[in-house]
Amino acid sequence: CQLQGALPEGQNNPQRCPYGLYAEQLSGTAFTAPRETNQRTWLYRIRPSVKHYPFQEEETEHFTNDFNNLPVTPKQLRWKPFDLPSAEGIDFVKGIHTVSGAGDPCTRYGAAIHVYTCNSSMSNKAFYNADGDFLIVPQLGTLFITTEMGKMEVAPNEICVIQQGIRFKVDVNGASRGYILEVWGNHFVLPNLGPIGANGLANPRDFLTPVSCYEDLETEHTIVAKFQGKLFSAKQDHSPFDVVAWHGNYAPYKYNLKNFMVINATAFDHADPSIFTVLTCPGHLVGTALCDFVIFPPRWAVQDHTFRPPYYHRNCMSEFMGLIFGNYEAKEGEFMPGGGSLHSMMTPHGPDAKCFNGASNAELKPVRVADNTQSFMFESSLSLKTTPWALKICDKVDEDYWKCWQNLPKLFNPNQK
Repeated sequence: CQLQGALPEGQNNPQRCPYGLYAEQLSGTAFTAPRETNQRTWLYRIRPSVKHYPFQEEETEHFTNDFNNLPVTPKQLRWKPFDLPSAEGIDFVKGIHTVSGAGDPCTRYGAAIHVYTCNSSMSNKAFYNADGDFLIVPQLGTLFITTEMGKMEVAPNEICVIQQGIRFKVDVNGASRGYILEVWGNHFVLPNLGPIGANGLANPRDFLTPVSCYEDLETEHTIVAKFQGKLFSAKQDHSPFDVVAWHGNYAPYKYNLKNFMVINATAFDHADPSIFTVLTCPGHLVGTALCDFVIFPPRWAVQDHTFRPPYYHRNCMSEFMGLIFGNYEAKEGEFMPGGGSLHSMMTPHGPDAKCFNGASNAELKPVRVADNTQSFMFESSLSLKTTPWALKICDKVDEDYWKCWQNLPKLFNPNQK
């Protein structure tokens, strides 16, 4: 589905494009953004994307960006695995449910955390987010994603990022579930490595971008737009995936988490989890992210005279965790794949009693950690609010979560150091 010579040579916007194509620019940053952060792509397509009928507002039940009037709670929250759809015909867009978020897409600063559960492909339908970027983390089922720039196959233990404005559809082969981090106001980038050096963590070479793959279909399609937190739909008489060629640096991409090069403490103490950052969305304050995407991959633990699991913590950031597969080391058997947890700003959290007792008395020999396991964290400098769907309607909140710390014993003895 590629056509040789479709990309104009020597200029972006010729008087007549090859093969009778239309030139269209997609801007991901302001025209005047610094060169090192400027993002845009030129698309050469069969019809310009402006050729559609008027948008009409769609009803949305549990997909929201309105966090202004939600109840708040500082308590530790944990969810059992979110239910897969009980009805047939639930596609990716219909299956998005918002868990938490903060900020406002209108003022272009904020974030939202969603889960998706679906069992049907998007037939003759495309979606785009006019508000911000999606970072998608499949947990169950492979996603077959068609974008304007080409196709991506994204399986569990892989992620993809689809930026603001890019049209895409998702096909599935059965029941599927996963997580979405949505950000407004900036794009995801690789974290700076500082003294780590030129190589390490997620290396740029391992991120994959689709190649052009067009379709020329004159059949009715529905375009669903997310705009200022609401959904709108418009009809058009052709496929939106008719880009024959493109060039630029604003395009979706995928990444396999197995390629992450782990950096870890090798002498003593537990290093801060920021060493596991895959992607970051910079915030207003230097060194403080709007959101980070962090993973806890398989690795060696070799520290001497150290409590090796994650330490007890109160954080100026909000931490949402999910489990793709396996057992999370700090709460083995209790934190389940397809579920989640939220530890809000300054809410204490840490290993449960079983983990603490085991790690405090374990022989400190080199051991493997998190084999056959992949957990992750969406960490944000925003104070997140939780939706009624997440707190009540989904009926997945583990009301006994708080009990996992109640058996932590008092060990203090002033007469024994």
